[in-house]
Amino acid sequence: MEYTIREARREDMRDVLELIKELAAHENHLDDVEVDVAALEKEGFEHENFKCFVADVSGKIEGMALVYFRFSTWKGRTVHLEDLIVRESMRGTGLGGALYQQVVKYGHEHGVKRIEWVVSEGNRNAIEFYENTGAQIKESWKTVHMEESGIHKNVKK
Repeated sequence: MEYTIREARREDMRDVLELIKELAAHENHLDDVEVDVAALEKEGFEHENFKCFVADVSGKIEGMALVYFRFSTWKGRTVHLEDLIVRESMRGTGLGGALYQQVVKYGHEHGVKRIEWVVSEGNRNAIEFYENTGAQIKESWKTVHMEESGIHKNVKK
């Protein structure tokens, strides 16, 4: 199978959203997806809030990795991998590994001290893959989210 890993273009955002929804459905959280194509286009291409790489197989987007810069008070500039998604029918073909390597290359090219992401504890295949590449799973750290309702609740009036 021939494929190309490349930077996403504005016209790829419809396929990127489809992949996001496929992952959300797999995790039983499809109703939680609020982002739409317009938001992806605006945030990714007008405001440049993220970089997205896609796996293009014969003109069809079969996977994506979305990253952005963060700042660590311990390390300085880092890259956060928000999502790496490969279409279910294409898993096991090497696309995920190729996207992952593109993210690592991107971080290296930008001189970051760390690349970080969150992985579901139930995703044993991904955890094993990441550990085999030298990544460390930080068991003692917990991911914390405050959703929009919590933000509103905590704003002092």
